[in-house]
Amino acid sequence: MAAAAIAAGGLAFTGPAPAAQAELRHDPVQQSLDKLVGADRHPGALAAVRDRHGRTRYYAAGVGDLRTGAKVPLNGRVRIGSASKMFAAVVVLQLVEEGKVRLDASVESYLPGLVSGKGVDATKITVRQLLQHTSGLPDYTDAMFPTRDAILPYQHVYLAPRDLVDLANAMPDGVPAGEHWSYSNTNYVLAGLIAQRVTGRPFNELVTDRVIRRIGLRDTYVPEAGDQEIRGRHPHGYQRDGATDELLDFTRMDPGWGWAAGQLISTPGDLNTFVRALLQGRLLEPAQLAEMRTTVPVGPGADQSYGLGLFRFALSCGGFAWGHGGDIPGYSTSNAVTDDGRAVTVVVTSLRGSVKDQSVETDRSALVEAALCKK
Repeated sequence: MAAAAIAAGGLAFTGPAPAAQAELRHDPVQQSLDKLVGADRHPGALAAVRDRHGRTRYYAAGVGDLRTGAKVPLNGRVRIGSASKMFAAVVVLQLVEEGKVRLDASVESYLPGLVSGKGVDATKITVRQLLQHTSGLPDYTDAMFPTRDAILPYQHVYLAPRDLVDLANAMPDGVPAGEHWSYSNTNYVLAGLIAQRVTGRPFNELVTDRVIRRIGLRDTYVPEAGDQEIRGRHPHGYQRDGATDELLDFTRMDPGWGWAAGQLISTPGDLNTFVRALLQGRLLEPAQLAEMRTTVPVGPGADQSYGLGLFRFALSCGGFAWGHGGDIPGYSTSNAVTDDGRAVTVVVTSLRGSVKDQSVETDRSALVEAALCKK
């Protein structure tokens, strides 16, 4: 049967044509997405869902531009924050395949003298521990953003990767490497610098050539230094000002402080395509993909664990999903893909701290699980 593309009520469908367009208007994913938006919730939301039958549907809800009232564009481009770490990990693991990087070699052997924080011994921190978040290094974003409103002065400030490492070096002691899992953006800035050092090429180019072009992602790109815009169709992203309670437009911002840890721009559809390609072995050889999927607990009793740039999530319907969410001012992304190809990415256009009704977080988690577990 010929593929169909239908847009109705904020939803687009690709795959075998449905029996009736009315069915789409009552789609439970659309209804769940509608619950995420509102005065005390997020301004807008968008999603892409690939079901167990191979059909992909694109959804949108809320307002894409509070000034004009424009709708959220279906499958629009957004800043994906820490979901960028999956791309960085793939690049490093490709370099492992090529013999240019060794997972159990020390950070000091690749970046001599760069990691120099008080009480930190870079000779005992490995590349694997960077990718796995078991390095014990402090997170430079904790120094930048001790409070929610501390984000606001950085909207148009460019920080180079070395600046970010310097921030981490000036922080109080971390913990000894390998003792436990502790999420730190510093790890992925260092991983990006290692990739640059061993190849002699910019990190942005490495991601573009080795990942984005290799699997044909049309709407994903790495912003160049100083680029504050989002190209193409996109919803605006917002950040609440604690002093005035006003939602500020944070769409135009400098994401350089995220760099290899969080600066990419993509769409829900492209993110699903990327993680599916990754799990199918289109980006890594079996040995490196197995390393990436070898996980450690993220905490006592947690229903998820972490590999090398990938979270593993337990599903209520059985089995697991893989992916990596991401937060950056203006946008928050949830992503999960199963080994059999089911996939969901949901993006909302403000962060948790900008939302007054915190129950929206539970609703978003339930949407992701329901999208993967529905019959």
